[in-house]
Amino acid sequence: MTQPPSPQRSAVMRAVKGRDTGPERRLRSLIHAMGYRFRLHGRDLPGKPDIVFRRRRKAIFVHGCFWHGHDCPRGARAPKTNAVYWREKIARNRARDARNEAALREAGWSIETIWECELRDADALRERLFAFLGPARLENLTGRSP
Repeated sequence: MTQPPSPQRSAVMRAVKGRDTGPERRLRSLIHAMGYRFRLHGRDLPGKPDIVFRRRRKAIFVHGCFWHGHDCPRGARAPKTNAVYWREKIARNRARDARNEAALREAGWSIETIWECELRDADALRERLFAFLGPARLENLTGRSP
């Protein structure tokens, strides 16, 4: 049985933002500079994807390496205190992520997950986003394609 986190740890966890995080804002800026337009936090979609391209039926999740258990050095770092609690917490996050992605795919959506550590290489990320999203269509003010 695991112990719940201490009151201090709980206060720190409450302060962690679930949306509009630094990594999410950096990715949105990059995508916008590439000429794509998108919506944020698809509330009506499973898992509330961070970035949504409705017409393309594509969604992007921006995951923090630690919180979602990435296999990079930051994500693989094990907390020293209450390790069992954190292992279980991250396992629950990963299971929830898998359920949400499966539900989106079943509904006909394509999913891309961008990890926090991947934001360091903007050139590689640009190529990956272009491969996922296809060409950007810059729309004029009337909303029609050029």
